[in-house]
Amino acid sequence: MSANVFALGAIVLWASLAALGVALSHVPPFLLTGVSLLIGSLIALPLSRFDRRQWRVPPATLALGVYGLFGFHFLLFIALRHAPPVQANLVNYLWPLGIVVMAPLFLPGVTLTKRHLMAALLGFAGAVLAILGRGGSAEVVWAWGYIPAAGSAFIWASYSLLTQRVKAFPTAAIGSFALVSGLLSLLCHVLLEPTTALSTQDMLLTALLGLGPLGGAFFLWDAALKRGDARQIGVLSFLTPLLSTLTLLVMRSETPSASVVVAAIMIVGAAMIATRNP
Repeated sequence: MSANVFALGAIVLWASLAALGVALSHVPPFLLTGVSLLIGSLIALPLSRFDRRQWRVPPATLALGVYGLFGFHFLLFIALRHAPPVQANLVNYLWPLGIVVMAPLFLPGVTLTKRHLMAALLGFAGAVLAILGRGGSAEVVWAWGYIPAAGSAFIWASYSLLTQRVKAFPTAAIGSFALVSGLLSLLCHVLLEPTTALSTQDMLLTALLGLGPLGGAFFLWDAALKRGDARQIGVLSFLTPLLSTLTLLVMRSETPSASVVVAAIMIVGAAMIATRNP
């Protein structure tokens, strides 16, 4: 199966994150992330045919996985608490651009072509329009929360690239990354958030979150990176904020604004530029 198909599968699942997040907005974020990651880790069981040996990776590889899954969410939550959400989200969506631009720094033999750079910049501009097209304010206000937002973007971009530098590991090992990251998130919940009881509906939606954007997407993402060109996959990732925005609009029975339509054209155009044969 094409690497881009796996990547698009992850992107579609990540696009549902905003909609599920709105429905679960009353749940403390570290609690939500922790439970979701633990549920998501269970995907590794059938994927590994219940062979626990496929979960085992060297300590350095496990540390890289926790750096990616836990570090990304930890800094993003800090950013959202200390910066305007729309702007913080924009800064966070530098990670696809980071994958494209940093690929030559992390991956031997990979160069940054003008085609990939142009596609990445066009895709990021489209992502900006997609997010602002939700009706958020475009006013630039400095907040120190932008720093952890940029840090979370760097973590996900570097994690995505570094997984190709370590000794090869089975995709089922993502279950170990999610398990440890989920436990760390629950520890943060205990230390930083008020105790909250989850209703039956909350648990059902959290299970969807764990099987989808905070679980299944990570396995698909790893499968894509193992098979494809990180630069192409990075550009395709700009579809995430666009699809997320469209999902929210459908939920609210709203019509896409002109900026969202333009964003769609820009992001699809960027993806076509990045994925076409040289």
